[in-house]
Amino acid sequence: MAINTVGEQFEYRILRLTDIAKEPLKFLTPIRGYEHKPLVSLEQAVEPLTSLLPTIQNYAYLAKQKCTEPADDLTQDESAAIMLYSMGWEPLDQCFALSRLPSIPHQIVFRGTKLDLHKHYKKGKTVAWWGFSSCTTSKQSLEGEQILGKKGPRTIFAIECNSGKDIRKHCYYLSEDEILLLAATLFNVVGCIDHGSGLH
Repeated sequence: MAINTVGEQFEYRILRLTDIAKEPLKFLTPIRGYEHKPLVSLEQAVEPLTSLLPTIQNYAYLAKQKCTEPADDLTQDESAAIMLYSMGWEPLDQCFALSRLPSIPHQIVFRGTKLDLHKHYKKGKTVAWWGFSSCTTSKQSLEGEQILGKKGPRTIFAIECNSGKDIRKHCYYLSEDEILLLAATLFNVVGCIDHGSGLH
């Protein structure tokens, strides 16, 4: 799957910021061995996916063309691999170029959903988010009517983050404020606030 229109781009960005309900909230076996896999070109990396995603080679080519001068000391292939994530490709757990991006310094980032999840995030509890987690540096962007809105059940997570990856310079579509938390990130819940109007 790849995103083709501006509307699909916006919908995919909303999905990346709000898909928290899919997290199992239990401890799983960590992903091991990926650091020993050989680095290959982007074309080689996506080749096994062509039977499932026939146009992936085309999107990999487009991403590489847009990454002629990659930022953050990444190679063209590494930057293009991150760009494929922002275009909506799976599997995300094989995007090793993210480990080469510097982690952001201490920063508060936000993620939300149109569900009341506060009962699953009790103060003092440690939880793991096993998937890659797209966050924003702007709480206001989550509160907009097109994403979470101002009423109904909603949960916004304010995350004190030291290990997120700023992928803005590597996104195919313009993103003002996207920070990506890597898979298997652990969190300590320090509080839960009822803001009223269904917002936690």
